[in-house]
Amino acid sequence: MGLVPAPRQVAWGSGSFVLGDGTGIAAGEGTRDTARWLRATLGAATGLELPPQDAGGPDGVIRLRVDPALDAEAYRLSVTADGVDIAGGAPAGVFWGAQTLRQLLGPDAYRRAPLGPGRVWTLPYVTVDDAPRFRWRGTMLDVSRHFMPKDGVLRYLDLLAAHKLNVFHFHLTDDQGWRVEIKRYPKLTETGSWRARTKFGHRASPLWEDKPHGGFYTQDDIREIVAYAHARHIAVVPEIDLPGHSQAAIAAYPELGNSDVIDTTSLPVWDTWGVNPNVLAPTDNTLRFYEGVFEELLDLFPSTFIHVGGDECPKDQWKQSPTAQARIKELGLADEDELQSWFIRHFDTWLSERGRRLVGWDEILEGGLAPGAAVSSWRGYRGGITAAKAGHDVVMCPEQQVYLDHRQAPGEDEPVPIGYVRTLEDVYRFEPVPPQLTEDEARHVLGTQANLWTEVMESAQRVDYQAFPRLSAFSEVAWSELPAPRARDFADFERRMTVHYRRLDALGVDYRPPGGPLPWQRRPGVLGRPIEGAPPNV
Repeated sequence: MGLVPAPRQVAWGSGSFVLGDGTGIAAGEGTRDTARWLRATLGAATGLELPPQDAGGPDGVIRLRVDPALDAEAYRLSVTADGVDIAGGAPAGVFWGAQTLRQLLGPDAYRRAPLGPGRVWTLPYVTVDDAPRFRWRGTMLDVSRHFMPKDGVLRYLDLLAAHKLNVFHFHLTDDQGWRVEIKRYPKLTETGSWRARTKFGHRASPLWEDKPHGGFYTQDDIREIVAYAHARHIAVVPEIDLPGHSQAAIAAYPELGNSDVIDTTSLPVWDTWGVNPNVLAPTDNTLRFYEGVFEELLDLFPSTFIHVGGDECPKDQWKQSPTAQARIKELGLADEDELQSWFIRHFDTWLSERGRRLVGWDEILEGGLAPGAAVSSWRGYRGGITAAKAGHDVVMCPEQQVYLDHRQAPGEDEPVPIGYVRTLEDVYRFEPVPPQLTEDEARHVLGTQANLWTEVMESAQRVDYQAFPRLSAFSEVAWSELPAPRARDFADFERRMTVHYRRLDALGVDYRPPGGPLPWQRRPGVLGRPIEGAPPNV
């Protein structure tokens, strides 16, 4: 049946259950969201009504129930002559079981309308016992470099749910655009969400797209996205980048920048890529401004975790700024690294007082880690190892392994080649828990995350191409109990992917085919930044 990600235990029976016009859904307490989802997706694909019912009808029943004896995200799915029984330890477990049910019905169950009358929909007799390895199974989508309209985000959430991924890291702000409405600071979107032009390709490319690019999500858009994700048991973790990667905010409100060093009133929203020297000023005004931003965000995002970035913050302006140097002296700090730590610690305390937890990129380790902070380890494993050994929670997302903006193959046909070659097999053999950690330290690894930075992904189709099929392999790494990387059965995964490609086809995913990019997926002549050789295991 090509189940992806692979379940823990599957026992196939002899025979099959036929869904008919009289098949209904009996939804126990806490499972109505899943029943609604099944009715909308399977009902659309099959043409069956799947009405609510309390007991078995003439064509059997799909029973959904919570069984507290199971772990929260675990599920047990059983298909017999009487119908389907899905039990989950909590509503999330029931939903993941329903995702497996959809896979068992075949790729056409992923279509939005029946292909024709007379189709018989069958499920093989089977028992599936399953549970995830990690509780953080995430994907980061950067909508700052290239904006993805709301409908594209909702579609993307469906793709995550189909792969049992449960964290959507929403990268909402950067130098190239501010993407979320903040009502008390309207210029963040009036000015900060649009740039005049865009670099096409790597920052060394001579090519430009000479038209404005931008967009933002209203607060009602965000509420809709969060509710849509919640119904699919996906947590939305927003990221507001600070103190670096902030030129869009400074373009909107110049007083946020280091105006004693440069003329911040002349800064536009940035139109190219790379590490930007224009960072936030370490002033009380800046702190109050971002507290105002976070106050509105906390009303929009119920997530326990709030991501504050903290990465790639050049210190040159602070070294030249009398204001920054006075702040270092006033606080008794050693240097500019500790000044960045002061920034992060301030918001760690501020968020903790409101029942939230700060998570940031591994640069937040520089100058001392904020006491309650969690670390997204992106520059390799090292930051995550350091944090876990110090008792801090970690999300493993090393760029050398699971940055899906990196190229998928060598050769000139690969569109806008960035970074190391990371094939489908490379991603499948990624191991989130490094061997340097003891068993107790490894418990601090909350899970893992694949990241999609969109500098060279100008459309949803380009995001599809970079994400898939590698995100399918990543989902198995995050969900399934796999052996050590070298012992993993990649040939079996490839066999299951032959079925899964047909699911992706039915969903309209513009993935990279196994044989290489199709003609319209290529970008001939657009300069990238390929790095040769195997990535360092750091």
